[in-house]
Amino acid sequence: MTAVEGARSSGGTGTEPLLLGVRHHGPGSARSVRAALDAARPKVVLIEGPPEADALIPLAGDEDMRPPVALLAHAVDEPGRSAFWPLAEFSPEWVAIRWALEHDVPARFIDLPATHTLVWGRGPETERAGEGDLGPAVEGTPAAAGGDAGADADSGGGADDQAEVRIDPLGVLAEAAGHDDAERWWEDVVEHRGPGAGDAFAPFAVVEEAMGALREVYGSGGHDRDLVREACMRLQMRAAQRDFGSGVAVVCGAWHVPALRRKVTVAADRALVKGLPKVKVDMTWVPWTNRRLARVSGYGAGIDSPGWYGHLFSATDRPVERWMTKVAGLLRAEDRAVSSAHVIEAVRLAETLAAMRGRPLAGLGETTDAVRAVMCEGSDVPLALVHDRLVVGDDLGEVPEAAPAVPLQRDLARLQRRLRLKPEALERELELELDLRKETDAGRSRLLHRLGLLGVAWGEPVTSRGSTGTFRETWRLRWEPELSVRVAEAGVWGTAVLAAATAKAETDATVAQGLAEVTGLAERCLLAELPDALPVVMRILADRAALDTDVGHLAQALPALVRSLRYGDVRGTDTGALAEVAAGLAERIFVGLPPACAALDIDAAEEMRRHVDAVHTAVGLLGEAPAAGHGDLRRRWHTVLGVLSGRDTVPGLIRGRAVRLLLDDGELARDEAARLMGLVLSPGTPPGDAAAWIEGFVGGGGGGMLLVHDERLLGLVDGWLTGVPAEAFTDVLPLIRRTFSAYEPGVRRTLGELVRRGPGQRAGTERAGAGTAGFGLGLDTERADAVLPVVRLLLGLDGGAAEQNGAALSGVAS
Repeated sequence: MTAVEGARSSGGTGTEPLLLGVRHHGPGSARSVRAALDAARPKVVLIEGPPEADALIPLAGDEDMRPPVALLAHAVDEPGRSAFWPLAEFSPEWVAIRWALEHDVPARFIDLPATHTLVWGRGPETERAGEGDLGPAVEGTPAAAGGDAGADADSGGGADDQAEVRIDPLGVLAEAAGHDDAERWWEDVVEHRGPGAGDAFAPFAVVEEAMGALREVYGSGGHDRDLVREACMRLQMRAAQRDFGSGVAVVCGAWHVPALRRKVTVAADRALVKGLPKVKVDMTWVPWTNRRLARVSGYGAGIDSPGWYGHLFSATDRPVERWMTKVAGLLRAEDRAVSSAHVIEAVRLAETLAAMRGRPLAGLGETTDAVRAVMCEGSDVPLALVHDRLVVGDDLGEVPEAAPAVPLQRDLARLQRRLRLKPEALERELELELDLRKETDAGRSRLLHRLGLLGVAWGEPVTSRGSTGTFRETWRLRWEPELSVRVAEAGVWGTAVLAAATAKAETDATVAQGLAEVTGLAERCLLAELPDALPVVMRILADRAALDTDVGHLAQALPALVRSLRYGDVRGTDTGALAEVAAGLAERIFVGLPPACAALDIDAAEEMRRHVDAVHTAVGLLGEAPAAGHGDLRRRWHTVLGVLSGRDTVPGLIRGRAVRLLLDDGELARDEAARLMGLVLSPGTPPGDAAAWIEGFVGGGGGGMLLVHDERLLGLVDGWLTGVPAEAFTDVLPLIRRTFSAYEPGVRRTLGELVRRGPGQRAGTERAGAGTAGFGLGLDTERADAVLPVVRLLLGLDGGAAEQNGAALSGVAS
């Protein structure tokens, strides 16, 4: 007699443990577990999971605990070595925990201790934290049975068919039942059905029998870790029987049930677990997300549709009708026309499809097909929104403040509450606009920058779509469960966010390899407002800058320093020392740049051109707040550009760029620029050098408009290009194409029109004063009249008013 049979006959008081084999994150299994526990009324509930988490079980009953959540274990001395045990509201293990707490029944975890799990099979190159099944979630240890009925250990070796079963025993059972879709078969036989009528233990008896048959044929898959885990479970079961006698219930992956039922001596089990490597660990609860329960996230025991499964578990009746109502509400919120009639028709279609396909209840496939046909009008675009928001979902769990946490985590939680910056797990990233003139927004900016220094990438700065002032910041936020591990790792730097970021910045500055790294760190210290770290970073920066003679390194370092100067007024930071170092760097660049630009190949010239552009921008900003004793930096920079533009040893790309920068700053007249271009494009200049000069002069932002509005320059380029010898044209074509392809389509079209008309007509038009370069000789009133109906429509004009205003518009157009 099995424990299930004994529980049937004795009302749950049999001497054998009641083994409830489940599928992790299965709503049908969760309902069956609750019904079986209600019927059996055990004295103790044993659950697959790390025993170190026993002390955390009472927190599951806290009113502030909201799944999805996960048990997190991490090595005390190496927080990055960690593992997760995720639990959703519809996870059978979570239901068992909640049932035990509600009925004042002890609950224990019985799997392999986390102290061994974190070092099992780990080499010196430890993987980062990930998820496995409701066995521990350790990346680098491939979890099997993505959605099987309990094969939650590593994929095994051996014969091909054996490895296949270890990966997906559901596939074998579904094939034996004549189904080619294992997920659909499992949903039909378990997830879409409640407990057996009058017999809460029937589902477990059937699943146990099926798994027993599989393990008789395929064994354990030859995996040592599975054998050790099951030995640990049997030892814990025996301990519970000694403490409580009869009335022991075990909730575990169905794959393990035959092994736990098998009679094995205590000595044999102890021999398997003896001498395992271990490490000191800490455990806590952390928030989890629906997306990380999904199989596509790489979670071995994941499911395809956590949002759908959560709905099936929570909907006590009419699940299809309630689901369609949710979908309609979502689509209406997105301004799509969905009525009650759509909902009714979609429900009818889903139920019809289920009947035609022989399913007991319309599943996700049927509801999806119905939503596509009825509510989305056959389009997959709104259907993708339904899948993202509802089928998967973006729920983020919550854990109570009483949950164990490193001091840094507690300080971060305090700051999040004070700044009203709640973590969210949206797949569509939340953009946060900050006005640094407001204290709350400035505090949020400081927190996000400090977390970035600590490697906790909660926010990513993006370009603001509104104001470009330095008092504006835009962040894209998204909280991932792994960030809890990053916070634990960062705890080695301090117990508070400010202290930890300061210590991390000082250490990073000390070990930085290049000057640009230190300057970037100085900028980040200013953004994060780390007053204690900035002097240390600046001292290291000054030392590195004094010793570095590479102009490229200096040019890379200057822009970050100068950008940092802009934050002084808004953030109230003293940037005097920073301005002094930046001005010193600029002086050294002015001296070293001309020699550094001589005799460069194509790639080196392109890199140096980028340095010249960056320095030009930096000097422009630095000139607005020059450091004492350094004179007029902008004037001296213009002198350097003049030297570069006239040296034959400097590549044409850089010479052309220098002329363009001088022209843009008003330091070079257009006539002089045209003269220099004419000299470069003369027949005596090799075509390759001339093409490189043109790329430097008209490449980048604004180059196309320069040619549009200065016909002399365009005529010079046009005349040179048409005169390039045929044998050299193939060589210069890629350079010219690269230059002009960077222009906006409208600019390219205007340039083509100007070239098509010819330089003679353009010059004659300009001399006559009858038109503007780039436009016709006069306005085409007939074409202007053609747009008047559209203008009237946009202005909402009709009737007599339309005629009157139309006449006025026509007069203006003419």
